[in-house]
Amino acid sequence: MKTAIVYDRVNKFGGAERVLLALHKLFPDAPLYTSVYSPEKAGWAGVFPKVIPSFLQKIPVLKDHHQLLGWLSPIAYESFSFDGYDLVISVTSEAAKGILTKPQTKHICYCLTPTRYLWSGYDLYLKDRPSDLGWIPFYKYLSKPFLAYTKHWDKIAAQRPDMMIAISTEVQNRIKKYYERESEIIYPPVNTKKFEIRNPKFETNHKFQIINSKPTTNHQSPITNFYLIVSRLEPYKKVDLAIEAFIKMGKTLVVAGTGGHEKKYKSKYKSNNNIIFTGFISDGEVVSLMQNAKGFIYPQEEDFGITAVEAQAAGCPVIAYKKGGAQDTVIGGKTGVFFDEQNVESLILAVKRFEKMNFDKKVLQKNAERFVTERFKKEILDLVKKNG
Repeated sequence: MKTAIVYDRVNKFGGAERVLLALHKLFPDAPLYTSVYSPEKAGWAGVFPKVIPSFLQKIPVLKDHHQLLGWLSPIAYESFSFDGYDLVISVTSEAAKGILTKPQTKHICYCLTPTRYLWSGYDLYLKDRPSDLGWIPFYKYLSKPFLAYTKHWDKIAAQRPDMMIAISTEVQNRIKKYYERESEIIYPPVNTKKFEIRNPKFETNHKFQIINSKPTTNHQSPITNFYLIVSRLEPYKKVDLAIEAFIKMGKTLVVAGTGGHEKKYKSKYKSNNNIIFTGFISDGEVVSLMQNAKGFIYPQEEDFGITAVEAQAAGCPVIAYKKGGAQDTVIGGKTGVFFDEQNVESLILAVKRFEKMNFDKKVLQKNAERFVTERFKKEILDLVKKNG
């Protein structure tokens, strides 16, 4: 079966990219089509036999500033030809689902979410307009006509796949609401095994030594009795909400990750010794943190949210905002607790409830096993055979 894979843009690494690598294992000869490709930022894509970018690749600034792709993306994806392919799998939260295929080519869309800035996050997108390119104050008003066009195209494009797969119940509901389509759920693949294997360096004393070439605090001794966030430091991740809550409680919170708001958060909270920023750390250090943390704080709303599953695989219970993918991955009272309101007070109450509870690591790890990579591969292959 001659297969192609399509993805929105190949210039970073995250949860969606893990999906692409799992699909590559299933279809090793499939090329990867995309709007723009940055080999420097997406070394992982080198495993594909070929990465085929659209004509937008010829405009250098677009490789690193996806905010500019907007209304150009529909043209880019409609310009590809998939004649001769039996199967095309689009992995998308934006325009890749809008490819054009002939009746003899099966098109399955693995939908990460209906395009957020057009639907569920439309108002937030206009409120928090991009600033990294120095947008003028009239951005909100200038962008509206382009957004209206893109929104109209996006709904049309969502009818093109022969089948849609949702990554969570939340995304399935959005597909029904915004695209008026039914979908099946296949959870993304999570490499749970590397989180189950204890790192000998930290196994005996259950302590974690922060390793950071540019530490923002004076913590040079092993840290114990801490809570953990592993996240990009961006506004929608709500890391600042968790920081404010832990400052109020006086409990230690380790914040692992980098992002656009890293400097802002470090500057704002530098006087709070119970908030520890690690900056960038290795995968092995993330595993050790998760294995030794009291609890994993998950204050954001995610479409799925791989880190919450990874934490459970490491035996770390989760304190999560009760919206989005966390409702599929966390079992209240067994593998974590939920808080209902996305504010400091609600999170503090959840932490207090959490500290009165006991969690069985075997139950946590068994729940994480529901999302293993092998399960993802089997469900994808079964779906392809069923609809082939």
